[in-house]
Amino acid sequence: MGLQETMRPARAEDLPALHGLVESAYRGDSAKRGWTHEADLLGGQRTDLEALREILADEDQVILLAMDGADMAGCVQLMRVKEGVAYLGLLTVDPDRQAGGLGKKLLDASEHYVAENWQAQVIEMTVIRQRADLIAYYERRGYGQTGERRPFPLDDPRYGLPKTQELEFVVLRKEIGE
Repeated sequence: MGLQETMRPARAEDLPALHGLVESAYRGDSAKRGWTHEADLLGGQRTDLEALREILADEDQVILLAMDGADMAGCVQLMRVKEGVAYLGLLTVDPDRQAGGLGKKLLDASEHYVAENWQAQVIEMTVIRQRADLIAYYERRGYGQTGERRPFPLDDPRYGLPKTQELEFVVLRKEIGE
């Protein structure tokens, strides 16, 4: 069975494993096994169980899971922002599975989901400006920089502990509708 058939929305019982997956991919030594980590820019947690629980409780948000049998291989958060526009965040692939195409499959599934379920024609995301390799990855998949910058919440520990005060987000956008 291909991973496309194993994409599904997260449920409450998935939260502990989901939290572990996100933390392992974004922070700490385990994250450094993959190429998409933020461990050099941020310490502390990437998210917590309460934040994930709030996402699942919001009818304008979903977390899609990529399942490999019973194992959670990746996830992505989607949010309906306004008419025709969705936000993509928390794209996560298990560090040991990175560079194998799962991130692209999650992006494709995300675009299909928001077009099909929310009639979105545009997906936006924010990426830390200092993550040039990650920005280039998204650009190769059709996401373009808008020129907009947004401040990074340096004083909000829910986003981690900054190792530099220079952090900021760039906004990327992709047209997905007709």
